[in-house]
Order: sequence, then structure tokens, then C-alpha cells
Amino acid sequence: MTTPLLQALLPLVDDLSRELSEGERYRRLLSALRTLIPCDASALLRLEGEQLIPLAVDGLSTDTLGRRFLVGEHPRFQALLAQPGPTRFAADSGLPDPYDGLVERHAGQLEVHDCLGCPLFIDEQPWGLLTLDSLDPARFAQSDLDNLETFARLAAASVRASGRLLNLSRQAAAEHQLAERYRAVAGQVAHAELIGQSAAFKRLLRDIDTVAGSDLTVLIGGATGVGKELVAQTLHARSLRAAQPLISLNCAALPEALVESELFGHVRGAFSGALSERSGKFELADGGTLFLDEVGELPLAVQAKLLRVLQSGQLQRLGSDREHRVDVRILAASNRDLAEEVRAGRFRADLYHRLSVYPLLVPPLRERGRDVLLLAGCFLEQNRARLNLRGLRLSAEAQAALLAHAWPGNVRELEHLIGRAALKALARQPQRPRILSLEVADLDLLPVAAVPTSSPNPPPGSSAVDLRQAVDAYQRQLIQAALQRQQGNWAASARELGLDRANLHRLASRLGLK
Repeated sequence: MTTPLLQALLPLVDDLSRELSEGERYRRLLSALRTLIPCDASALLRLEGEQLIPLAVDGLSTDTLGRRFLVGEHPRFQALLAQPGPTRFAADSGLPDPYDGLVERHAGQLEVHDCLGCPLFIDEQPWGLLTLDSLDPARFAQSDLDNLETFARLAAASVRASGRLLNLSRQAAAEHQLAERYRAVAGQVAHAELIGQSAAFKRLLRDIDTVAGSDLTVLIGGATGVGKELVAQTLHARSLRAAQPLISLNCAALPEALVESELFGHVRGAFSGALSERSGKFELADGGTLFLDEVGELPLAVQAKLLRVLQSGQLQRLGSDREHRVDVRILAASNRDLAEEVRAGRFRADLYHRLSVYPLLVPPLRERGRDVLLLAGCFLEQNRARLNLRGLRLSAEAQAALLAHAWPGNVRELEHLIGRAALKALARQPQRPRILSLEVADLDLLPVAAVPTSSPNPPPGSSAVDLRQAVDAYQRQLIQAALQRQQGNWAASARELGLDRANLHRLASRLGLK
């Protein structure tokens, strides 16, 4: 064993006995790897189902951590996972490189460069990959492959140690079962992955971990587009009910006359058009979880019946006297301040207290710092696959613009913006590129509309208006302006305003615009 190899491995051996966070352990692992085998970029990726998830990167752009690489779309990753040991690709290999456009301080394509990688195995099962890239096409030698194979074995031991320390920190056997269930269904809820590293996001994850394993009712608050539904899906996936159904109902998307039927079901003849019996969402979610999105939109009459089910666990289908008992965990979400709605008489106080046993507030994107780039990386990778590009990246100026934006529409706004920008950037190319860079002009970031400083005109006979009237007046102005710009198209106006289309229709009706 050579002296450089010993010098790289000894710190990792010391780390095995230290209590380090997963992120810090992985960062130290890559640092030791680059000391042993100097290169321009390295990465540690974990294999989950059919995708590789970056856990730590060195020399690659920040948004790489938010990307999810489908193995089937990347031949080099396929080749690395197919071998038991290290693989070195020829400098002029024709296989597309997943990191095209992602290597820091290199804006061009990785046409000729040196690349090698090695799979990590835990309990003889593939766990992930270590990859190294050098812009020098003759950087790596046979000795580097031998050293990488030895290093990969210790890296696997480090990963295993990190996993064991994590398991030891869990205090109950039920939580172990919970983790197994979560891994089992991870492929089914891949779309529900929460991505971020900011302090605000980590506080949210700690709250999720605290309450997920219980049966407490959770009220998820936050502005439109922050990801409240993803939080609900994650809570269910990490709960002891994960193997049972998660049933969702958007309370704002249904006509008032159908909400009760959707929740509790109905019998034949209960109302005009009820031609047969039908189970409601509560019965469908029996044994599992019911997610009530936009719960603040429920009519007061339905709120009273919902409260009764939460208190007794019993319900009656519409038009029936027969009682049904259900065992359902409730997750609710609202972009309204329900405490204020209670004070205004629009929401029942007793139902509010039943729902807010454990309140969770999802932070807006503007408070999550550099999480914007991680989320952008996820959306860039999704659009790269849709557009059949080898690479889709952000210029340094575009990254700075994303970090400076106020994000009134939150994560949903970012997702739609990246999709639009990719199409715009592709359209302006004289010929289809292999790597597409998004510039600031492609993002088309609009300034956030400023609230007018002058108060609306007071109604006749009064000297001022209350806050509610002022807000309503301003909302009317915004909606009417958006409709005018979108030539009366409600769906396009909803997207511009960062609202769900059903919510916009409901708001417009309340404001007298429909």
C-alpha cells in the first residue's frame, strides 16, 4: 500500500469512530479522495431504485445536488454500475457525460477529458457510485484505478458506519419499522421528494420527523406553491400508515353542493343524479391518511359534520341513517391564516383546534436561500430529459438572478419558470445543441407587483375602509389586469398569478368578478 494511499485512508479510519452528520462525513470522504487522486470534479451518488441521487459533490455546480439522474438515460452510469470494480472511460469516449455543463469553471462541453468511477457495495448489493473527472485527458493512470478500488471499499465502510449511527439515534423500534416502510415505498412517492439544505428547510424536516410517526392531526400552513402537498405525502410515507392509502381532496376545487358527498359518500337517491351508492374519501382512506387541501374553503355546514367525524370516528353517508366507523389520520393544509378566519367567523373555532394539534409552517422559497439552486437543478434535470438534451444548465448570471428573485409564487413558480426558460432558450438556438445554457433573458423574471401605497377610495358615508376591503380591492385589480393581459384566459391568468385555477375561480366569485 503506497504512502499517498495511507495518507488518504487514515483520516477516514479516524472518522469511523466520530459522530458526524451524513453531509459532513460525505464531504470529508470526497476531500480525501481528491487528495489521493487529484481531479477537477468528484461526486458521491446513492442508488435509489432506477435513479442516482448526488449526496456530495466537489468541483460541480451547486444545482447538481438537486438533480436526480435516471440510470437508464445515462450510459456512463450504466457502465459503471455493471462492473464490480473501477472503470476508466477513454478520453475521447462517445458516451455522453452526465456532468456536461456542470463542471465549475468550465462552460464548454466535456468533449475530451479523463473520467473514471467505481461502484460502492454494501452487503454485496450496489449502493451507489464514486465518480472522478479531469479536464486533462491524460490525468489518470492504472495506479489510480487500483487506489480507487481500495478507497471504494473503505468508503463503503464509512457509508455503512454513517447508516448505523443514524439508526442508533432512533429511539424506538417503531421508527425502525417506519424507515423500512419509507424505503419500500420510496419508488412510489419519488415525485414527493423534498429537496433543500437551508436552515429553514431543515427545521421543517425536523418537525416532519417529530410528528410523522404519530397519529396526530397536522395542519400544514404556507403560501400558495410552497409544497404543502409534498409535505403531506412525506408525512404519510414516514408514518406507520405508509402501507395504507393516502387519499387527497382539494376542498376548493369542488362545488359547495358536492363537498359533503365527496367527503362522506352518498346513497342512491340522496340527491338528483345519485344513481348508486358511493363511498366518500373518509371510507376510501380507512386505515390510512386523508389529506384535506385548502381546508379553509369548506362551507360552515360541512365543517360541523367534519368535526363530528373527527371527534367520534363515525360518519353517515349523505341520505343514509346508517353509521360507518372509520380509522383515518387527518392531514390538512391551507394558505389562509385559519386563526384569522376563526376571528372573522368564517371558520369554526372548535374545528380549527381539532385540525391544528400539530401545526407545520412550510417556509416560502424567498426564505430558503440557496435551496433555490438545488430545486432548480431538479427541474433542470426533468426538463433535460423531456427535451432530449445531453445537458441543461444555468449560467452564473442566471444563478445569481434566481437567488436575487423574491419568488412570490414559491417552488411552483420556479418549476414553471425553468420549463418556460428551457423552451425559450432552445427556440433561440440556430441548431439543436447538446448542452443548453439558460441565460438571464431566458428566465424572464418579472418584478414582484408592489402593493399601492395609497388607500382605495372609501365608500360613501365613511372616512376609511378596513383592511379586508383594501385587500379585496387590490386583489380585484390584480385579477382584472392579469385577465386583460391574458385576453380573458382564466387558466393562463392563474399561472401568471401563481394560483391554482380552481382557487382563482373561487376567489373571483367571492370578489364579484364572475
